Amino acid sequence: MPIACTIKDRIAEIVFHVPPVNAFDSETWMSLPAIVTEASRNPDVNCVLIRAEGRGFCGGVDIKEMQAHPERITVLNRGNYLTFKAIRDAEVPVVSAVHKFVIGGGIGICGASDTIIAADDAYFSLPEVDRGAMGGASHLSRMLPLHKVRAAFFTGGNIPAQEAYRLGAVEKVVPRAELETEARAFCAVIASKSRKALVIAKEALNGLEPRDVDRGYRWEQGFTLEMYMHEDSQKSRDAFVQTGKAARF
Repeated sequence: MPIACTIKDRIAEIVFHVPPVNAFDSETWMSLPAIVTEASRNPDVNCVLIRAEGRGFCGGVDIKEMQAHPERITVLNRGNYLTFKAIRDAEVPVVSAVHKFVIGGGIGICGASDTIIAADDAYFSLPEVDRGAMGGASHLSRMLPLHKVRAAFFTGGNIPAQEAYRLGAVEKVVPRAELETEARAFCAVIASKSRKALVIAKEALNGLEPRDVDRGYRWEQGFTLEMYMHEDSQKSRDAFVQTGKAARF
């Protein structure tokens, strides 16, 4: 199963396993919102943990699908939007435990989460400009200061876990081998609380945010569609699929 969900000790653990790099096609993205929502609404669940198997946490969208089927961009956009919204709107706290690469849509998942636990080999990146797309800055802005977000977005550069921790985006950085254990231990603390208290707290905290992250992401997605209609977008995807590098303009 590409996305598995198990429940134990009042923790719903959602695990990605989409080789080789956990880059999801539009169908997979469309399946995620229901998994997250169902898990968070389960009366036996007080906390949701999202983690991944394989080489990295999430490689974002399947660029090969978009290269071959650019007409699926609206389905992909909707899947991304609904996934991130489901995580942010989850009835109980959502913790993301990440390792190695957290790219594109992986940023959306983390940015929509309540807490991030990172392995010491993790890094965060939004290479959208190099992939002929847009989007992700709305959720990265929940994690990092404005100018750091802009620098990361314009350059497509990587933000190491330790730097993200320094800036307050990550709750703790742990050795890779200890990530699952540490994440489950953190979730266990949350899961020991009253579910009713957690549900109320989550709603209250969401309502306190100074900006509507979902509306901001929808704004970004309008520019994603605009970019996809430009010839430079297809050139960027072709270059990435064929060479693994960004196109030169």
